[in-house]
Amino acid sequence: MKLRRYVKPLLGMLSVTFSLMLGWSCAYWLTSIFYEAIQYHPHELTNQLINSILGFFLFGCSIFFVTRIKLVKERQEKFLHPMIHAMKMMAEGNFNIDLSYYRNQFYGRDDHPYYKIIESINHMADKLGKMEEMRQEFISNVSHEIQSPLTSISGFAHALKKEDLSLQERKRYLEIIEMESIRLSKLSKNLLRLTSLESDDLTLKRKSYRLDQQLRRIILANEPQWAEKEIEMDIALESLTITADEELMDQVWINLIHNSIKFTPKAGTITVTADQTANGQLMVKINDTGIGMNKDSLMHIFERFYKADKSRTRDAGGSGLGLSIVKKIIDLHKGQIQVKSELEKGTEIVITLEQF
Repeated sequence: MKLRRYVKPLLGMLSVTFSLMLGWSCAYWLTSIFYEAIQYHPHELTNQLINSILGFFLFGCSIFFVTRIKLVKERQEKFLHPMIHAMKMMAEGNFNIDLSYYRNQFYGRDDHPYYKIIESINHMADKLGKMEEMRQEFISNVSHEIQSPLTSISGFAHALKKEDLSLQERKRYLEIIEMESIRLSKLSKNLLRLTSLESDDLTLKRKSYRLDQQLRRIILANEPQWAEKEIEMDIALESLTITADEELMDQVWINLIHNSIKFTPKAGTITVTADQTANGQLMVKINDTGIGMNKDSLMHIFERFYKADKSRTRDAGGSGLGLSIVKKIIDLHKGQIQVKSELEKGTEIVITLEQF
């Protein structure tokens, strides 16, 4: 195969050289006949120039006619038509394209233009196919998340039409409708937030502020939730200044602390620490004694709509978007987030951020 790779270009060069020699030979023969006919012989330099120009002209004509030969055209169309058809399929949304048969016709000649075009088309189809799968999965997840609360709202609204319901039953049904409506509203807000975070036009509104004060404010704002579950909050926050988008970072700490409270059982403990590392980075750790996660769940926790424990998350009203939003905001701030967890032993989340 390697020998063939070098033989074909060599034969091509020889054929071009032969065609040039043939063209110049014909030019010399034609001019000689012409000079004999008119009984005139120009200067040697002039004769060579005329022969060269005429030889190149004849060579160009021969190449023009060769490219119009049916065999050559068929060979070109053999590769062009499948590529054109593949691009039409992609334009129609079909990315299941296989041009491996035509690619193999070049026997590993990856420098050939057709080979490069086929490789580019295959790569494009693969990337677009993956994007389409992600889009379909996203639509499916959104539809599923919306359908569940809508079914509850519709069912309990229909039940309220019954005249024999007690006041207590009516109150309970209305509370469920209200809870599901709030859940829909949160889902809508989270989807809009994710969309804005992924926008190319997003500009971080950075400013300097006290990170420890921000954490303490959000922990206190959630006191009704952790106090109701009798959770002990162990807080150790050093005085730290950070330059970041305060509003977005608010969302990070709110989501993470809500998760810790949600999955920590009654009388559990949540520890929040913030300090500065030896290399000048800011490190925030959130530890809880909650239900934890297994290794498989840890691999997917930042994926949209992923829920490690679907039954418990649904009872708590989660949509599976909170950690996706957290990860996106941390990435925008060039930070890092790491999660360690074990089932029934709790979870540790470590966020590392640059100070400036």
